[in-house]
Amino acid sequence: MKDFFKYVFATVVGLIVFGIIMAIIGMMSVVGMVASGEATQNVSKNSVLVLNLNAIIDEQAQDNFLGSLTGQQDVSLGLNDILSAIEKAKDNDRIKGIYIEAGGPATSFATLQEIRNALVSFKESGKWIVAYGDSYTQGDYYLASLADKIYMNPQGAVSWHGVGSMPFYIKDAADKFGIHFQIVKVGTFKSATEMFSETKMSDANRQQTMAYLNGLWENVCNAISESRNISVDSLNAYADRLIETEDPTNFVTTGMVDSLIYALDVKAEVKKLLEIDEEKSINQLSVSDMVNVKGKKKKGDEIAVYYAYGDIVDEAAGSSFMSQSHQIVGTDVSADLKKLADDENVKAVVLRVNSPGGSAYASEQIWHSVMAIKDKKPVVVSMGDYAASGGYYISCAADWIVAQPTTLTGSIGIFGVIQEASELVTKKLGVHFDEVKTNKNTTFGNTMARPLNTEELNMLQAHVTRGYHLFRQRVADGRNQPVDSIEVIAQGRVWLGQDALGIKLVDELGGIDVAIAKAAELADLKEFHTTEYPAAPDFFDQLMSASQRGNYLDEQMRQTLGTIYEPVMIMKELGKQNPLQARMPLSIMVN
Repeated sequence: MKDFFKYVFATVVGLIVFGIIMAIIGMMSVVGMVASGEATQNVSKNSVLVLNLNAIIDEQAQDNFLGSLTGQQDVSLGLNDILSAIEKAKDNDRIKGIYIEAGGPATSFATLQEIRNALVSFKESGKWIVAYGDSYTQGDYYLASLADKIYMNPQGAVSWHGVGSMPFYIKDAADKFGIHFQIVKVGTFKSATEMFSETKMSDANRQQTMAYLNGLWENVCNAISESRNISVDSLNAYADRLIETEDPTNFVTTGMVDSLIYALDVKAEVKKLLEIDEEKSINQLSVSDMVNVKGKKKKGDEIAVYYAYGDIVDEAAGSSFMSQSHQIVGTDVSADLKKLADDENVKAVVLRVNSPGGSAYASEQIWHSVMAIKDKKPVVVSMGDYAASGGYYISCAADWIVAQPTTLTGSIGIFGVIQEASELVTKKLGVHFDEVKTNKNTTFGNTMARPLNTEELNMLQAHVTRGYHLFRQRVADGRNQPVDSIEVIAQGRVWLGQDALGIKLVDELGGIDVAIAKAAELADLKEFHTTEYPAAPDFFDQLMSASQRGNYLDEQMRQTLGTIYEPVMIMKELGKQNPLQARMPLSIMVN
């Protein structure tokens, strides 16, 4: 028996030692992979940068290393990495051209416009661009249209039908379950609440939606018309007749594409441009490869580029373990901006905003932090796809605001939505409530028991109105305009960047490069470099924070629900969010 226990003990010790050794080896392997990913990338002669558009495009690249190890990661690219890759490729003599591979990028037109402008600059340097797609979405084609040659599969198509909005309304569906919504808001055009209270678009919402959709489509058509020498009238005619359903040869006849060839045959065309033999392979570099390609040396003073994108929230919400969703957390962003304000090495700050809004309280805190920077150094805002409602709130204090023509901005308004389930609970489920209280409004807000009465709604409305007046005042002060002038263009109305320029909500049209140049000018910098903040989480940051996150189901819901994910999650989180919301509705069909 003694020998039995001795052997068992020895086996257990052996297994423990083996486990420790394997863990060390595994960690060393991971460290090795991480280190290899940071190694300098060499560029061979006659190389081609491959821009694969089958990706989710975020503002910043997210190094979701854990997700890639488990295979539970969407292909995701950072706009910052894409722009950097194109700039490096333009300056590198060993890179001869760019190959665009269509794939339906998950993003909006302002981001695509940023990429397209970078591609225009690349092409102006004398280098070539070639595009191929088995088929093209409208986003794909918008980028590919400036290529020297556009190739398409003989059985492919260009999805070409215009842009639209098809919001949905849950009021009647919720009524069936005994769930109702009580709305308090300020702003005739503030339509984010309509999905809860209406069954169709209000006239005001239809007006503003039609205005920004027409402007967006006009920008897309004008850019393609110039690149492909096709009239805007013709492009609209092709959209109206749904050319994507026609024979693929019609795309060549109309000039939308240059040739119909198969994917395997594109290599031969690229080799001709590179002037290499048929049997030789093409030296290819991806956007990820270009991250580790040496660029220009950092010289001069520092301009901080701070990325603020996603919903604006008071506190970080639990996200999927493998999710790459992003939020603007009021407490975190305010703390980060204070550090930039106090950092004497930072001579100016570019705040990159891409947000439809969120918590009015968090927006106010971030606004205060922007003002603190402004007291010490210039602040320039660069707007992405959206800088609306709360996104505009955190932008309005800047010294200068730059937006893309297709940026959606403004939406100066505030609302609150109270989810009221008393009918479901008391009538359908048969739950009854009684109460004992010390003061008149002790049980205020218990909407499981009863809806808010008129007096309570009036108090909430006054609360929302005060929030709106504060928001409006912040904009008036930041834009150096009278409150009355801001009121005319406020009321929750959404504006395209090109229209916002005329009403002084923004100062200039352009991308993040324009914003950086303006920051340098305001800080009187002759030589400068940029540093990005906050740093993307690395492998070890992800490992330490993994236990604090939610589960993988959220990411699956996002993929399954598609465009309805956001409003469904807004409804789900209503009780957890700050009661005052400065948020823009979003339902634009671009692909």
